[in-house]
Amino acid sequence: MKDSTRPVDNMLKSQNPSIRTFELKEECGINNLPNQVMAKAISDGFVFNILCVGETACGKSSLLDSLFNTRLDSTPSTHDIPRVFLRKNTYDLFEREIRLKLTIVETAGFGDQINKDDSFKVIGDFIDSQFQSYLDEELKIKRNISNYHDTRIHVCLYFINPTGHSLKALDLVTMKHLDNKVNIIPIIAKADTISKTELQRFKQNILNELNTAGVKIYRFPTDDETLAEENLKANNLLPMAVVGSNESVKVGNQYVRARQYPWGVVQVENENHCDFKKLRDSLIEKNMLDLIETTHSKHYEMFRRLRLTDLGIADNIDGKNMSISDTLDLKRNELKNELEQREAQLKEAFIQKVKDKELDLKETEKQIHDQLTNIKKQYKDQKDKLDEKWRVLDQEIAYFEQRKRATNMETMKKGTKKK
Repeated sequence: MKDSTRPVDNMLKSQNPSIRTFELKEECGINNLPNQVMAKAISDGFVFNILCVGETACGKSSLLDSLFNTRLDSTPSTHDIPRVFLRKNTYDLFEREIRLKLTIVETAGFGDQINKDDSFKVIGDFIDSQFQSYLDEELKIKRNISNYHDTRIHVCLYFINPTGHSLKALDLVTMKHLDNKVNIIPIIAKADTISKTELQRFKQNILNELNTAGVKIYRFPTDDETLAEENLKANNLLPMAVVGSNESVKVGNQYVRARQYPWGVVQVENENHCDFKKLRDSLIEKNMLDLIETTHSKHYEMFRRLRLTDLGIADNIDGKNMSISDTLDLKRNELKNELEQREAQLKEAFIQKVKDKELDLKETEKQIHDQLTNIKKQYKDQKDKLDEKWRVLDQEIAYFEQRKRATNMETMKKGTKKK
């Protein structure tokens, strides 16, 4: 087989001269690789995870039911929930021979608390925990990524209440906290409650506030020529105004998902009524794979890099390229040296404490000895005083006895003379 390099290959050679390029003259089966990939993908199935963030009763469940044209499990939330928590449900969806493991995560109690400082932190911590679970699986010695159920959030549908004026402070803070963790697609919920003129003005106000706050929302990719035009139209509709419904209304000769009002019918899939069809097409039909790949290559990669950096693992240290094993060895040696230094410091501190304790004990012993000496001295002084008193008392007793005997003798003499 001769080396028949094409002119376009010169650039490849200049980038990596060790790679030689050949054009095969006969088929050997390489062109069947896409079919193998497709067959494996169909066999393994796909995973897609959606996070729905929005205030209570803003239409999250209805929109999801409309997106997948089915009735998913949902529990209505009340406004008296004391804190924000997340509800997670996983479903196996089948369309022809394609299987999709769909995970829906919905917020409950979001925006209902008086103090909303921690509302967005719960959501951010949940997204990080899914990244951490995937990273833990990656770092296992015996890992099984192919059979691992990937729970990383691929898209966040952020529901904005149709106030018609501007975003709430909670919305801005939450999206700013999440924009580097997940692909955010802002949507205006229950868009049939405001007029078209108010809706266009509301959309522009939202975009202006997001740009001013530096919030980065997901933009549908336009680098693929086959999808560029459709995705550009979808980007121009952001934030998309949607209407969801679980009811079927007869319009003409067919039943459609719609909302029935006294003044008319709002059809969910009618592009003249809302942007629901454009959202579903852009989200599921055209860009689901891009959302999955963006989550892995951008958001998860950033989380992974930060976590490994925190663990002391780096590709380049002091200008020297380091493998993971070399970095781990270096980190292990650093930790060993740090532990040895810490151990030496603890030993020195322990010895110093022992010395200080010995000094304290000696001082205490001296004080006790002095106190004992004083007690002995006081005891001796008191004993000497008592002995002196005892001696004086003995002298007085002896003197008394002497006087007593002398008195008795005088008495006896006087009695003898009288006789």
